Amino acid sequence: MTFSTVTFQKNAIDQIEALDTSISQTQNQLSSGTMLPNAAANPVGMTEVNELNAQLSASQQYVTNGNSATANLQLEESALTSATNLLQSAQTLATQANSGSLNSSDLQDIGTQLEQQLQQLTDVANSTDTNGQYLFSGQASNTQPFAQSGNTVTYSGSDTVDQIEIGPNQFISAGDTGSSVFMNVPTGNGTFTTAAAAGNTGSGTDPSAWVPGTYTITFTSPTQYEITDTTTGNPVQLGTDGSGNPVYTANYTSGDGISFDGIQVTISGTPATGDQFTVAPAGKTSAFSTLSNLVTALNSTSLTSAQRTTQIEGALQQLDNAVNQLNDVQASVGARINAVTTAQSSASSQQTTLQTSISQLSDTDYAAATTQLSTEEIALQAAEQSYASIAKLSLFSYL
Repeated sequence: MTFSTVTFQKNAIDQIEALDTSISQTQNQLSSGTMLPNAAANPVGMTEVNELNAQLSASQQYVTNGNSATANLQLEESALTSATNLLQSAQTLATQANSGSLNSSDLQDIGTQLEQQLQQLTDVANSTDTNGQYLFSGQASNTQPFAQSGNTVTYSGSDTVDQIEIGPNQFISAGDTGSSVFMNVPTGNGTFTTAAAAGNTGSGTDPSAWVPGTYTITFTSPTQYEITDTTTGNPVQLGTDGSGNPVYTANYTSGDGISFDGIQVTISGTPATGDQFTVAPAGKTSAFSTLSNLVTALNSTSLTSAQRTTQIEGALQQLDNAVNQLNDVQASVGARINAVTTAQSSASSQQTTLQTSISQLSDTDYAAATTQLSTEEIALQAAEQSYASIAKLSLFSYL
């Protein structure tokens, strides 16, 4: 096998150029701090790094989403606390009004205070975030949710809220709608409600137990009553006589429970002849209408003392329901804030792992690169010296 001078030169030059390219790449790794300046340097490694970067970006977005959700939920939590304080203050005023020792002027003064609290509650329900977005408008965050006309408050917000992704397939509600917080407060005990007829003249009131249907309790005298199933119009059997015949009238003793068809109702006070009480499945009312109705009762000049007492005690029950509803929403808000905190802790741990993996694939190992550069420079120097020596060799040197 023979090699020409041209072949020797070409091989030597190729080796020198390859070493020169390697040195340039190593110097670039040292100056840039990365082993993957472009896809051509390591296509497989670059693909893996890109996949890891995509996961890192998604994890960072979850944290950003969580921060935004937490900020809004904390503002909502503050608003709910203010609303709760207002309703509890209203409870105190209603209890004061129900003492029986106040004259009409005193009651109207309390009514005026309650009107102011109604306005304050509406203002709280129209709270906004730092960007002017309404907290309780749901997805219609640019729309003021509540409008007050006189003592009537209406809701114009959305009934749905945005769902924020705070982790892989993990979503939370970024807020609560005004309808779910303030408008849909259960009446009665949440399952049923009772109400006294407007024309009652006695002092009886009617907190009660569980109710499966709709009934009217009518006092035929202060010590006797009868019950009608208002759905069918039929009287309710209250027992049997000595001969086994059905009885539709029962004796009443103040403080005793009235039981029928699985229902137990307790009437406190002294009902009068003709007084009626209705028992029906629970519906929904708003915290605003509860305050408004209470103001109307306190300002009324046509209600008897007994009728006003009945309405105040009904309002007290509804205020209690509204406070409980706010407490439930606030507990939900707290749980969502905790969920964000947990998700962000997980995301932070994941980001550390991802960044470590990306670094291992792409970051320059300065110690190894420095050693490699030194080795490549020595090899280049040797190659150049060898080429220079071979280049001087010629048959003419021996003639």
